Amino acid sequence: MYDVVIVGAGPVGLFLAGELALADCSVLVLERDRERTSPWKALPLGMRGLNAGSVETFYRRGMLEELLNASSADGELIGADPDAHEPPAPRDVSHFAGMRLDPADIDATALPFRLPGPAMEGIMTSLEAVGTVLTEWAAGLGVQILRGAAVEAVTQDGDTVVTRAGGRDHQARWLVGCDGGRSTVRELAGFDFVGTEPLFTGYTARVAFADPQKLAMGFHLTPAGMYLRTPFEGHLGMMDFDGGAFDRSQPLTREHLQTVLRRVSGTDTALTGVHLASSFTDRAMQVTAYRNGRILLAGDAAHIHSPLGGQGLNLGIGDSMNLGWKLAATIHGTAPDGLLDTYTAERHPIGAAILDWSRAQVATMNPGPDAPALRRLVHDLLSTREGTTHVFRSTSGLSHRYDLGSDQPLVGRTAPDFRLADGTRLGDLLREGHGVALDFTTDQRLHDAAMIWKGPIRYAAGPVSNDLGFGALLIRPDGVVAWTDDHDPDHEAFRRAATRWFGGPTA
Repeated sequence: MYDVVIVGAGPVGLFLAGELALADCSVLVLERDRERTSPWKALPLGMRGLNAGSVETFYRRGMLEELLNASSADGELIGADPDAHEPPAPRDVSHFAGMRLDPADIDATALPFRLPGPAMEGIMTSLEAVGTVLTEWAAGLGVQILRGAAVEAVTQDGDTVVTRAGGRDHQARWLVGCDGGRSTVRELAGFDFVGTEPLFTGYTARVAFADPQKLAMGFHLTPAGMYLRTPFEGHLGMMDFDGGAFDRSQPLTREHLQTVLRRVSGTDTALTGVHLASSFTDRAMQVTAYRNGRILLAGDAAHIHSPLGGQGLNLGIGDSMNLGWKLAATIHGTAPDGLLDTYTAERHPIGAAILDWSRAQVATMNPGPDAPALRRLVHDLLSTREGTTHVFRSTSGLSHRYDLGSDQPLVGRTAPDFRLADGTRLGDLLREGHGVALDFTTDQRLHDAAMIWKGPIRYAAGPVSNDLGFGALLIRPDGVVAWTDDHDPDHEAFRRAATRWFGGPTA
């Protein structure tokens, strides 16, 4: 029997599998598809953006270099200058409803608790590149991956979950569905899935154009919808505001795609062939709870929305980072009461906010007689320094804050990448998936208290180039600050925080 069975070998399932294996849990991943690679995962159809928060997550697990190499990046580590005291200004900012904003308008001073470090920017990558890195990482940690195993049934009792897949029963103490927007696990386990119905049908395809010169490159909002052309040969994206009426069970023919393209582009362009094509909608749905007994959900299995802004993959990686250490502690019997329940409590509001961000973009793009006026107003507001900064904060993944019951503004946020005098960075200390106690006091005042939790919490002390005014911090395995204090740390407050997140003393 496994500790955990994960359904879905996409980035979310693989990241979660690695997190659990890092914490000495036995993990089996069941994947419906027989092959790991496909044209849908490679460029251009598999192109995805990882925001700064997700890139930081790969960095904190020691996979940033591999990710950059697999993504064909130039390998430059933005802001990694060891002598830098201020982070560089962001070089990019996401769009809102197709409206590109100028990164020069970002107010870097308004970005909370930002320090220079290797992971300062988002990157463009592909599902294939991310999958390659995560597959190698998870396999190296002992994760077993069974492909060609579609889930047929799920049953649970008070102690175990049995998943029938590929004609066999797989027993585990826990099951996590990471099997995408049409999650079989979600359906079989009876999760409530609620939200809003679609306004458009979207299409992504590789086609052959008879007259490509009739369609300009880039993202184009039109009176009837949107079309997108990229430098990749034949790559086409479209949004048709038909209320999601297209029957997705029907094949996508050349004739249908050409009809939609002509309508949304306002041209008489012709398609001579279709190599690959799929459709999607902006249906925005979320489960009411991420856990049902011994079954949990993560990624698109827990929430779906339109791909506008490219937040889906980032949201799923955040789910896995939040869930992994909590589920592992529960399995090992070291979790304090209610720890696993904080997964829904912390991630559900983040998911709901992303769904609303997506809905707002769709509403702004929705054609109609008033649409141009609304778009001009939104563009003017977002093009201000405050508006551009707000978009960057909202899409970078660095501004999310969990409500951990503290008024201290750093608590509940991802920790800055503090760098000790010996060159050690916080990212290095988090690599093995432990919590971290950082003590910046000259006489290591937190040492004795931190040593009581030796094992689940790694203690590190010393001066830093920029301590941001803190004397000590307790950081969870997911990189989130659980407690801070000034230059005279309160040992009792530290103990309360450590007990809350890591259970009773281990020494």
